Amino acid sequence: MNPAAWQSLEERMRELADLWRTSALLSWDQQTMMPPRGAEGRARATATLRVISHQRLVAPELGELLEEAAGDSLDPSRAAMVRVLRRERDQAVRLPDEFVRRLALASSRGQAVWQAARRDRDWESFRPCVEEMVELKREQADMLGHDGERYDALLDLYEPGMRTERVERVFAELASDLAVLIQAIADAPPLPEPPFAGSTFPDALQWDVTIRMLADIGFDFDAGRQDRSAHPFTTTIALHDIRLTTRIDESDPFSAFCSTLHEAGHGLYDQGFDPDYEDTPIAQAPSLGLHESQSRLWENLVGRSRPFWCRYTPVMHEVFGDAMRGAGPEEVYRQVNRVTPSLIRVEADEVTYNMHILVRFELELALLRGELAPADLPGAWNDAYRRRLGVTSPHVGDGVLQDVHWSTGAFGYFPTYTIGNLYSAILWRQIRQDLADVEGQVEAGEFEPLLGWLRERIHRPGYLHEGEDLIRQVTGSGLDHQPFMAYLWAKYGDLYDVRRSA
Repeated sequence: MNPAAWQSLEERMRELADLWRTSALLSWDQQTMMPPRGAEGRARATATLRVISHQRLVAPELGELLEEAAGDSLDPSRAAMVRVLRRERDQAVRLPDEFVRRLALASSRGQAVWQAARRDRDWESFRPCVEEMVELKREQADMLGHDGERYDALLDLYEPGMRTERVERVFAELASDLAVLIQAIADAPPLPEPPFAGSTFPDALQWDVTIRMLADIGFDFDAGRQDRSAHPFTTTIALHDIRLTTRIDESDPFSAFCSTLHEAGHGLYDQGFDPDYEDTPIAQAPSLGLHESQSRLWENLVGRSRPFWCRYTPVMHEVFGDAMRGAGPEEVYRQVNRVTPSLIRVEADEVTYNMHILVRFELELALLRGELAPADLPGAWNDAYRRRLGVTSPHVGDGVLQDVHWSTGAFGYFPTYTIGNLYSAILWRQIRQDLADVEGQVEAGEFEPLLGWLRERIHRPGYLHEGEDLIRQVTGSGLDHQPFMAYLWAKYGDLYDVRRSA
């Protein structure tokens, strides 16, 4: 490809990046700063911007440049840029401008309706949004193309190359093994209540601790910030503009700490891309499962570990004073890892968390397959929670309305949380081999070696390789639930004095 043609292709990449980051900024503002009455205007602005981005992506001139580049011998990074952008364009050309606008309007409006509906525990006000979105996602899947399983087309948007049949098989094996562990823990004596049970942990002080944790683990505040939202999330505006959010409950500081560490995993990933790739299609994670592996690794493998709380229990004493009287690292560690089947996904323990994902995955499949009507979601939700976790929501706010994802049309997204959990355990096993004293380093507050390992092997490559291919290159293992189960049994077997049957 001649230099002038490649320069033209790069200019189009940068233009697309600018449009996408502007759209991301509008979305971040909607969830953090926008006044409620701004929702309709924001929906229209977002839809217009999405259509403009779509038109730039499907432009015949871009297609011609990509075809010319694909026929040349390129270095690995340029070849990856062309491969990824061609994939994105091939998907986009199947969607008409009018559909892109309808989907963007429904997503932005639905998110605003969801926020009020969850607050008011009002399913009926949100039901039309779900009905509209399910129809739109069916249309999208059919336009994108599939072999009879609509969910494949939507899952592929988040986890390229993954198929529903494989996810169903891996999740079924995981659910079976998890059920055994959950029952063993249920039959064991409960963990003692911590000395700080019932204490109040002031909002402002919790906020200070989350900021301290972020700085300690290496989040660059000159290239990012943390704010608040109803549902914690991370938005990447640019390599040096990463926005995290958290939420705070004065009765439970670990909700904020875990949320912050989770979103920090996303933020550290996006701050770690190779700067040479900025504004190109490979300055992104190759899959949402790989991205979730980073958030789950920092939240759970690090943030729920005994060494971490040996480090931060003294910080809690320093900040919260009398509320922590009588509590040592072991009491905090036990509290952070208490296993209790519960209603709220984002506050679930490691053992039961994936059952929450299985519920959502099963419901999404049923909706896309036409086996479940959106109007019947609340009842189906409660039935699934009784079956999987033995709990039932007292109201829809903590039930079918608790997640933002369906309001924005993120069907196919939920499986990536569990895929991320499985990847995180595979990565942690390799980290412990390569960094023999990683637990000691965490306890000493020395997070640079761990972050450096992740930077070199996972973050900097961006989308040079597909997600599972990268995991295999780094660890020698693809998607497998056994390392995750081995990790859970080792940790919770010790905590609850239960053993895995032979």
